[in-house]
Amino acid sequence: MGKCKICGKEGVNISNVLGYCYQCLRDYWDSIKEEIFSLHAASRQSFGLPPYVTKNPKGIQCRLCVNKCVISSQEVGYCGIRKNINGKIGGGTIKGNLHFYYDPLPTNCVADWVCPGGTGSGYPQYAYTKGPELEYYNLAVFYQACNFNCLYCQNWSFKEGFRHPHWVSINELVEACFKKNVSCVCYFGGDPTPQIIHALAVSRKILKRKDKSIIRICWETNGAVNPKILKQMAKISLASGGCIKFDLKAWHEGVHKALCGVSNRQTLENFAWLASLSKKRPSPPFLIASTLLVPGYVDVEEVRKITHFIAQLDSNIPYSLLAFYPSFVLRDLPTTSFSHAERCMEVAKQAGLKRIKIGNQHLLGNAYT
Repeated sequence: MGKCKICGKEGVNISNVLGYCYQCLRDYWDSIKEEIFSLHAASRQSFGLPPYVTKNPKGIQCRLCVNKCVISSQEVGYCGIRKNINGKIGGGTIKGNLHFYYDPLPTNCVADWVCPGGTGSGYPQYAYTKGPELEYYNLAVFYQACNFNCLYCQNWSFKEGFRHPHWVSINELVEACFKKNVSCVCYFGGDPTPQIIHALAVSRKILKRKDKSIIRICWETNGAVNPKILKQMAKISLASGGCIKFDLKAWHEGVHKALCGVSNRQTLENFAWLASLSKKRPSPPFLIASTLLVPGYVDVEEVRKITHFIAQLDSNIPYSLLAFYPSFVLRDLPTTSFSHAERCMEVAKQAGLKRIKIGNQHLLGNAYT
């Protein structure tokens, strides 16, 4: 049972770790933001990550993402991977700090319910079969770095990878793609953004070598990448039959910063631009969105605004509502309830979205709150 420090409201959907309810995060953000950012800083300390977005006035600016870190000599950026090496920004380019594995299709990714690997969408140009590609694999590439700091990160253990990095070269990952019947490659994490130069190089080599075979290139990301780089990602996915999956974590910027440590403005702008391309290749879907339903914080009102935003761009964009499980710093919140998910599903329908799914249903709590 948590209690808000400002309004005194109590409830299971208020985190004592955060210390504030959703409404007060919105209404009093400017006065409490330093406290919240200190919480983020503390959560990063044990992993040796910079506590705040790096802004050294004597450094060089990294331009990969919304953070635009300014990094001094031998210092790393907020993501923990980009580094100023002898006056040049590098890291996560020639080799990637990552793990990869072969995931039999259909897999449980955010897009499985609409993508070629799970449904045969786009057959025969982009899929081998009219239904699920049962004899094929997704090469799942998990990058161990992120430009966000989500306090509820479901994959937070990747941060341990900074202590024990696992470096994989461009060619090694390309070769892995052709050792099995791989029909799609998905970059996720963490997030692919801090090591996007590596991922783009791998993708181009795969597509150049694949000849007439089908290999779709997909991205699962927070979407806060430099727009110029996003254009390269989009070009590759459009041509290969792949998709770009954006995690729209929250709508209100204060709530987003409280939960993730970073603004969502670049994410929303990038999503809007990608939506303008989505009609170029309606099948299989090019752009897909998802939102993790964090109890008490990513509530019905947040989902209402997110879904109105999506629907105004293109009502056919597939949208997944994902169940939350207590993890990383926000361990004092309950799992997403059935009623929360159902109410969010209803507002998504009211917004005009035509393709909606509740994912991770096995994690939904039984309580109707």
